[in-house]
Amino acid sequence: MSAATDGIREGVPVWADVMLADVEAGKRFYGELLGWSSFRDAGGEYGNYAQAFRGGRNVAALAPKPDGRMPTAWTVYFASADAAATAERIRAAGGQIIMGPMAIGPFGTMLMAADPGGAVFGVWEAGSHRGFEEQGVPGCYGWTELYTWDAKAVDPFYEAVFGYATHDVSEEAGVEFAIWTPAGSPGTPENAVAGRAVMDDRFPREMPAHFLVYFVVEDCDETVRSALRLHGRVLRDPQDTPYGRFAVLADDQGADFAVIDVSAGRNGPERA
Repeated sequence: MSAATDGIREGVPVWADVMLADVEAGKRFYGELLGWSSFRDAGGEYGNYAQAFRGGRNVAALAPKPDGRMPTAWTVYFASADAAATAERIRAAGGQIIMGPMAIGPFGTMLMAADPGGAVFGVWEAGSHRGFEEQGVPGCYGWTELYTWDAKAVDPFYEAVFGYATHDVSEEAGVEFAIWTPAGSPGTPENAVAGRAVMDDRFPREMPAHFLVYFVVEDCDETVRSALRLHGRVLRDPQDTPYGRFAVLADDQGADFAVIDVSAGRNGPERA
């Protein structure tokens, strides 16, 4: 493992960004909703990628869509000590490389991929940009879940690519659900880095497999009201779980994400 990635465990979510048609509108929406107080544009050389800061800490980014056909969506990136090697494992496990691996100046190396169920995710080999400078607190990244139609295909895929152990917690969750923990970690919610949900007849069949990114907030219901005032939409009304009170929203351009007040639960981010 290089010095740049030392201390970052393989397969741990390290970054999230959203691709938008109107980045300036995105700054206004997320700036007010999540308290992102400033943004730093990386310039034309890096596609005018806008880093978001909360309290001076780098927490996420907004990227302009280079093509109108590209999805308006959040992407979660998983840590890799060697993006090229991760790409080979993705191919060998039945996934597809969409883009990369490609060096992003001194910042790191990224790739975009799709798992066998079609869910898109990113991989990040850190250079000078190590990822989240803050997470797990209000206004910052808190958790991610994969929503898939085919758990039997994707669980072995992520185990092969990132070395995860899969732990079925369906009985506790009340729905078909599993958590992924890094290799060598105990199989407990406290050690989980992501969750895997199975879509059923509650979801439209045309909905593609996808990762849902959660942001921690101080008050879920107040955040939902703010999102509506900012012309966002509520996709799943606020509800309580053992891990907090959460809701699923869409921003004013259509990108889906979730918010959760972990102080309202016992065990951390929602995993069901």
